[in-house]
Amino acid sequence: MQYPFEVEPLPYEYDALEPYLCKEILHLHHDKHYAGYVLKLNDILKNYPNLQNMTLEELLINTDELPNEAKTAIRNQAGGVYNHQLYFACMNHAECEMPTDRLALALNSSFGSIEQFRAEFTAAAINQFGSGYAWLILSNGKLEIIATPNQDTPISLTVTPLLCIDVWEHAYYLQYQNRRADYVENWFNLINWDFIGARYMSLMNDVPAR
Repeated sequence: MQYPFEVEPLPYEYDALEPYLCKEILHLHHDKHYAGYVLKLNDILKNYPNLQNMTLEELLINTDELPNEAKTAIRNQAGGVYNHQLYFACMNHAECEMPTDRLALALNSSFGSIEQFRAEFTAAAINQFGSGYAWLILSNGKLEIIATPNQDTPISLTVTPLLCIDVWEHAYYLQYQNRRADYVENWFNLINWDFIGARYMSLMNDVPAR
């Protein structure tokens, strides 16, 4: 995907994530917030033809190639596009069982158990101060949990995200108000483990054996 970037449609209907996320939130989050990042990113890049052949990932990884006067704005808007696309893709309209495949083995190896992974991921999401995301990332073939503020994204840190939860208030406030912990707990019912598992396997196949 290159300039002009387009708004990707949701992979499910707006009411498909109920009762955990209501359709009003999905309309606002996808059609206004995410779409707004796409619009603003294109609006910036129209003034920089030399950047228009770069993919979203390249804009976020190769920040040294960005002009100083637009670097922060491009990073923020491109991060907003990338983060939202992964966030929406990580959810599913049908409740998926926790993984039992190679990803499950990796989660157990990295965190001691899947239950401990959930506890640590939940803590990262709840304790992220202000706006941001919690992530399950792949770094040098190992799984880790990190949190990032605003629209910062792990690929700028040369690690690969597998899963993320958006903890900006617009992601949950219409339904949960200030109860971020309730949102995070219910969000676990929406994780598309089939998507995460396939993403993990694809990435691991590209990791050199150690």
